[in-house]
Amino acid sequence: MTPAVFGIAGLSLNADEKSFFRDSDPAGYIIFGRNIESKAQLRTLTDELRAIHGRDDLAILIDQEGGRVARMQEPVWPKFPAGEVFDKLYDIAPATAIEAARYNAQAIAVSLNEVGITVDCLPLLDVRQPDADNVIGDRALGSEPMRVAALGRAILDGLQRGGVVGVVKHLPGHGRTSVDTHKALPTVTASDEELQLDLAPFQALNKAPMGMTGHLLFTAWDTEAPSTLSKTVIQDIIRDRIGFDGLLFTDDLDMEALSGTVPERARRAQEAGCDIALNCWAKMDDMIGIAEHLTPMSDKTQQRLDLAMATIADTRDTDCGDELAGLLERRDQLLAAVT
Repeated sequence: MTPAVFGIAGLSLNADEKSFFRDSDPAGYIIFGRNIESKAQLRTLTDELRAIHGRDDLAILIDQEGGRVARMQEPVWPKFPAGEVFDKLYDIAPATAIEAARYNAQAIAVSLNEVGITVDCLPLLDVRQPDADNVIGDRALGSEPMRVAALGRAILDGLQRGGVVGVVKHLPGHGRTSVDTHKALPTVTASDEELQLDLAPFQALNKAPMGMTGHLLFTAWDTEAPSTLSKTVIQDIIRDRIGFDGLLFTDDLDMEALSGTVPERARRAQEAGCDIALNCWAKMDDMIGIAEHLTPMSDKTQQRLDLAMATIADTRDTDCGDELAGLLERRDQLLAAVT
């Protein structure tokens, strides 16, 4: 198996994609708005991906956070709030905010489960900083680490209840970014002591089944390589200090924060200790290059993948109508205090 997650060009697989995916056998796929037209179409696409590999537990990812990051949109799917909403409710009633976040995540998961999506790149555990770039902004669950951890734990639980694996991101912390990593590489000059604030939510949730790196350069830990490509950050900070032993994805390797060709970035990320290279944009040349540059999936990565997908093995996969409506109603009753 190739330790990569690939994107898809359109609403259905083309002949080249079918042939390449069958031969390369990637760990999974990621869905974007360009791949979505309707519930029936999306379910057909995810079923086709599973059929290629004969794996019912295939990892099919999406970024369905709520707020401005939502690939599945109205009017076909409900609108979900950004993380900031739960942070504001926490100011008034912490227990209520935690329960609302859990119901919201379960509703997201039920929607994803219905169309065959098994992994959501959520929750963000990035601790919000007032002077940072807005690429995180209202997506964050707050600026206090233990509040972020409490809400993040509820989101992971809600996703699992709805049949979807959550991905904590962006390890080891994206809250201090000075620029959007889609456009440039941020350099974080905070001290090791100051960065403990960023690590704290990830340490609290270090048993999460899946995680994702951020493309930031932390000078306290590595003055040359951003986190995704840094053996020091992956091994010493994420694996050892945070204690995260789940499946570790890179953030999208197409982002301008990284240098070199996309296949070279994938190889360097694997050498640094990332389990899975994430490549979102379905460029066939890049995908072929990644498959050629990566060594086959290790036994340890396979074990992490299997354990993560096993956390949702007993969830059902049926029409979600009544269940979704009930979850949204309970969430909205709890959110009424701030909305």
